[in-house]
Amino acid sequence: MNGMASDHNSSSQDEYLPHYLQKEDPFASKLSREADIVAGFYLTVIGILSTLGNGYVIFMSSKRKKKLRPAEIMTVNLAVCDLGISVVGKPFSIISFFSHRWVFGWMGCRWYGWAGFFFGCGSLITMTAVSLDRYLKICHLSYGTWLKRHHAFVCLAIIWAYATFWATVPFAGVGNYAPEPFGTSCTLDWWLAQASVAGQAFVLSILFFCLLFPTTVIVFSYVKIILKVKSSTKEVAHYDTRIQNSHVLEMKLTKVAMLICAGFLIAWIPYAVVSVWSAFGQPNSVPIQFSVVPTLLAKSAAMYNPIIYQVIDCKFACCRSGGLKTQRRKSSLNKSR
Repeated sequence: MNGMASDHNSSSQDEYLPHYLQKEDPFASKLSREADIVAGFYLTVIGILSTLGNGYVIFMSSKRKKKLRPAEIMTVNLAVCDLGISVVGKPFSIISFFSHRWVFGWMGCRWYGWAGFFFGCGSLITMTAVSLDRYLKICHLSYGTWLKRHHAFVCLAIIWAYATFWATVPFAGVGNYAPEPFGTSCTLDWWLAQASVAGQAFVLSILFFCLLFPTTVIVFSYVKIILKVKSSTKEVAHYDTRIQNSHVLEMKLTKVAMLICAGFLIAWIPYAVVSVWSAFGQPNSVPIQFSVVPTLLAKSAAMYNPIIYQVIDCKFACCRSGGLKTQRRKSSLNKSR
């Protein structure tokens, strides 16, 4: 009886065919030509803005690279990841949308999937490191006395090694990269979870180590920061001007990090939900026209960060100039007295 049951389970798993094996041409677009053209223009605009914005952030940071604080080094690394997504990945999908099919074959599909996952994972782990840095800096003040630039570079090496490991694991035979259901883009093969227990273990490992765990650390860090800031705002008001200015700078960096993380998660969570449903829900239950929207939203995440940098920098510059004017007035008044 047990043997019959196991045979039945294996046969039911063998009967399942992912969408890219159900048809002769898995790279043909399942969308209308008009929809592909709209998506192509959308990604072109996103790619140009992301490339210019992140390139500008990296260029401006390189001009003061010896003065960058550890938290700023992390944000530069985030810009590098976003620029990598825009330069390495987006041209493949833009050309395919305008061509109304994926034109780069299986090798190009796997390369595109690897690059997207590599830079996306690098972005999320970088933001996790930034949130931990902000948490320890704000909630445990003694941490800031020993954190140096070389610690930040060690952290960067760990981030890149982490992203490389998880992006390359699918090539070791435990996973794969495959075309999206709409045909003109590629991603992790979430549909392996429908086929075998090993596929389920692979997908669950990716979800935990590359999404749930980092997101939990980010949320925990910023919740603790918000609670700490509420309790310590009145205390800072009694300190001298130099300590107040240092506190303002730390809060500026914290606001940047919080907004970046929020933008990233808002862009990627819908895609993660659709991917999990594709992996563990009913096969082919996600409509193809619906699956393309979270994918396009996730691809726009790399555009938000330079905008956040500029908005926060402008507000900080205005506040700083106002504070300097007030200090100058006080100093001139003291001198006249």
